[in-house]
Amino acid sequence: MTMSVETNAKPRVLVAMSGGVDSSLAAELLRAEGYDIIGVNMRTHRLSPEEKAMGAAIRTCCSPVDAKDARACADRGAFPFYVLDVEPAFERDVIDPFIRAYMNGRTPNPCVLCNNFVKLGLLLEKARLWGCSQVATGHYARKVRHPETGRWTLKRAADTQKDQCYYLYGLTQEQLGTLLFPLGELTKSEVRERARASALPTADKPESQEICFIPSNDYRGFLRKRFAERGVAMPRGKFVSTTGEVLGEHEGIAFYTVGQRRGIGIAGPHPLYVVGIDVAANNVIVGPREEVLFDGLEADGLNWMGLAGLDAPRRVRVQIRHRHAAQAALLSPTGDADTVRVSFDEPAQAVAPGQAVVFWDEDDHVLGGGWIVRGTTD
Repeated sequence: MTMSVETNAKPRVLVAMSGGVDSSLAAELLRAEGYDIIGVNMRTHRLSPEEKAMGAAIRTCCSPVDAKDARACADRGAFPFYVLDVEPAFERDVIDPFIRAYMNGRTPNPCVLCNNFVKLGLLLEKARLWGCSQVATGHYARKVRHPETGRWTLKRAADTQKDQCYYLYGLTQEQLGTLLFPLGELTKSEVRERARASALPTADKPESQEICFIPSNDYRGFLRKRFAERGVAMPRGKFVSTTGEVLGEHEGIAFYTVGQRRGIGIAGPHPLYVVGIDVAANNVIVGPREEVLFDGLEADGLNWMGLAGLDAPRRVRVQIRHRHAAQAALLSPTGDADTVRVSFDEPAQAVAPGQAVVFWDEDDHVLGGGWIVRGTTD
């Protein structure tokens, strides 16, 4: 008598569990489908005494409270759970570039760096060590093959208001090949409902803030503290109009971003916006709204996803920040494989150097993306 061998066993999956409802349900859905899962929470930074005193008022992620919530969900599902200390890597690959960008008059996007190098980069390495063939997250995104090239890419999530593809454009083909996004076909309300039905402890937990290491989104306070710790001087300078007229004094170029209107503090007949930052002269250039409209942009640091590269101009839709509705544009090569030029069909407001720019096709597939070098005008 011969024994049959089970060949349909689900693979082992490492699930990134931040302690919120999204990642908790992602783990629960995979567990219910029969996957052999391991949960992991990543401790990216420690709370300061002031932040600890604020307690529940801080809606951050990756805190001890979040790790406790993630563990409670793992205990309920009876699967292994670990806390991984990635603080040194997070400081090096996310916080340090964040600070340097603002010092150099750029507006950084730490969530993209975190996904590329920490939350998914390091996690994929750890997955291999723990015998996991795949990694899952609670991101709202759909992984698909691009119909034109057959390459792995991302398609907007079913819940377009929660879609997070913008933050994930930097993933490589190798990384994408191992990733699972269980929430891609669900809306946020459906996630809440399923979490309640599964009696997950995080079912009604509030959303975390966008930048996890900056309590109350006070990035100026965060920068001032870090500058003081590092002995970095951020001298005051001049607000200058686009015609060269000195209009006032600013607090330091790190505290301004292209497109900003609030917090400038200059009285006038019309609102003023930050049009540009002259790092060499320590000037913040301001002007009326029409002067913060750009016909296009240049980007570098490219990562291609649905496409393998760009060798000819191509019609695309372009997204220049997370809350920006992608708009029609012509994407063109420059002769430098790591640089592209974008020409908008209609002018775009607040094209901020340092922000990520993502290129989409008409069917909501990510073609690639990069970092904005500058906004351009014809």
